[in-house]
Amino acid sequence: MTALRSNGTNGVQSSGRVPKPRFFEDYGVWKQAPILIGSTKFDPLPDVKNIMITGGAGFIACWLVRHLTLTYPQAYNIVSFDKLDYCSSLNNTRVLNDKRNFTFYHGDITNPSEVLDCMERYNIDTIFHFAAQSHVDLSFGNSYGFTHTNVYGTHVMLESAKKVGVKRFIHISTDEVYGEVKDDDDDLLETSILSPTNPYAASKAAAEMLVNSYMKSFKLPVIVVRSNNVYGPHQFPEKIIPKFICLLNRQRPTVLHGDGSPTRRYLYAGDAADAFDTILHKGTLGQIYNVGSHDEISNIQLCRMLLKEMGIPNESQEDFNKWVKYTHDRPFNDHRYAVDATKLRQLGWEQKVPFNEGLKITVDWYRRFGEEWWGDISKVLSPFPIVVEAEIMSDKEEICDEPQIPKKRKISS
Repeated sequence: MTALRSNGTNGVQSSGRVPKPRFFEDYGVWKQAPILIGSTKFDPLPDVKNIMITGGAGFIACWLVRHLTLTYPQAYNIVSFDKLDYCSSLNNTRVLNDKRNFTFYHGDITNPSEVLDCMERYNIDTIFHFAAQSHVDLSFGNSYGFTHTNVYGTHVMLESAKKVGVKRFIHISTDEVYGEVKDDDDDLLETSILSPTNPYAASKAAAEMLVNSYMKSFKLPVIVVRSNNVYGPHQFPEKIIPKFICLLNRQRPTVLHGDGSPTRRYLYAGDAADAFDTILHKGTLGQIYNVGSHDEISNIQLCRMLLKEMGIPNESQEDFNKWVKYTHDRPFNDHRYAVDATKLRQLGWEQKVPFNEGLKITVDWYRRFGEEWWGDISKVLSPFPIVVEAEIMSDKEEICDEPQIPKKRKISS
């Protein structure tokens, strides 16, 4: 286990884990970037002192790492625990390296000795468990890896948390565990049945079953959070918004899966950080909280918004077709997700950043930093990139000018 400690010395303790050099190379790009956090601040909890955040060098978790470290400097010590997979970057938290209440620990959630060492060494009392394989496209071709990380890794976290007696285990799940929601269906409550439709969502639902079992069998104090799609600066460009911004910034067309009709609800990362902060300070143990956005946008509508935001002509069909291409769809692509976040709003949380405002911030950030933040991103910008042992390879999928009509689904009787 390699702990990069930033409480004064930034010392490195090495062991059998050999870090990939590219993750530790510092070219200083982070020094020019704005420091982005949420907006909430609560009275510190007296029984919370040392918070472990898994996946802390990844996208959503790094927002919470920065937010808690900078908002509660005298109250909480933050330990960012991350294996530094292909989509991580220490640039996401380097701005914290001189903060006495921040520590980075290089570890893997599927390694029990590393997880337990981190919890014991830093006397962890609270856990935010974000670390997961999360890219749905990859789960169709590497489903074993998703089960190993998302299910077994969560099991390791739970067992270790039980051993050290943590006071809060906040498990970050996804709205995808509910499965597809029809256009005319009501938004789903936390009590809705789980019906995942892809290997990623199934692995997250399975992880939730383990979390629930540890709450019931061992009285582990847990909270489960299910969120809509989160977007914003610091997101690795394998996901649609940063990928399309980076493609357009290179004067290359975007490539939609299928016909571009699926919709997603998007929540700005600052609002997501506020949601997690609110749940930490106001949430009730044993409960589930949906984190929902009001902004539901189709993939093809997203392309139009990006083209407009980046000043690229797209009013005529000819102009639009120049910048929007198509490829085959996923084996199964949920048409939409929709969750009801009333329960979280009752704790005082609200969505503050409308999509057009968040998109503007995001486009500006990727134009300035997208090409340098993770090193060379060329291969990940293909429609269906492949990841093998943390290395990204481009696909060779056919790209065409016409929308690809999804195959008609069989409806079971």
